[in-house]
Amino acid sequence: MQIGELAHRAGSQPETVRYYERLGLLPAPERTGGNYRVYDDGHLERLRFIRNCRAIGMTLGEVGRLLYFRDRPELACREIDQLLDTHIARLEEQLGELHHLDGCLRELRSWCASRPTVGERGLLAGLNATAPSVSVGDPC
Repeated sequence: MQIGELAHRAGSQPETVRYYERLGLLPAPERTGGNYRVYDDGHLERLRFIRNCRAIGMTLGEVGRLLYFRDRPELACREIDQLLDTHIARLEEQLGELHHLDGCLRELRSWCASRPTVGERGLLAGLNATAPSVSVGDPC
């Protein structure tokens, strides 16, 4: 199959396929006499694996490590477990940061409940006063 069909069947874009090839996540396909890429079902399966990993928030580095182990099924699971534990810890940290930001936004939103105008006493003034000191991990 050609790149357009591969991308379509995997729910991707042709440029993404080329990008993954440049990174070495997808092996280089065979080429026709006219220099067209020709992909097989192995490419499709690998591209779907990559997309599924990306869908659960894996970095491209993590995807590369998982592909390494996927290509070597005889290896022990210990390193995969470590990789997944690291990914889970990062997600838990991100969730904490998102909960914090949610609280900050709700606090700013509550300002408008008691201040009916957008002027100095409204939400925009709150953002003006708070925004420089609010970042992930900072108190509101």
